Amino acid sequence: MKKALIFGFFTAFLILGMLSMKRAMPEAKENRIYAAIKVYSPYIVEKKVGGLTIIDKRNGEKESPSSQEFFHRVDELDKKWGKEHLSIENNEVLILGENNQTVARIFIETEKERDFVKRFYGL
Repeated sequence: MKKALIFGFFTAFLILGMLSMKRAMPEAKENRIYAAIKVYSPYIVEKKVGGLTIIDKRNGEKESPSSQEFFHRVDELDKKWGKEHLSIENNEVLILGENNQTVARIFIETEKERDFVKRFYGL
């Protein structure tokens, strides 16, 4: 009975640990297209001794979420910015400036990249 109880606790802790790790992981991304778009994003990550900080390049505003929330907050800010400043035209992602002028065009190579942009940025 004691061995079954110990095994049950061990299994429960293992499952809870895996669930919390999965919840803390950021969303999967298509690396090529995300890296190309991220260059134009106004949010940068600064690493300090006290942790990670998100800085808005437009106004210098700093935000320091907890380490558990950090990647989710970066994704949330990127998605919000992307809804306002990205659009898809044919096989290209258009990056729009503050006055709706086209700043850059990024070619979409695969259907997976197109799906990622639509799903992640909500276009």
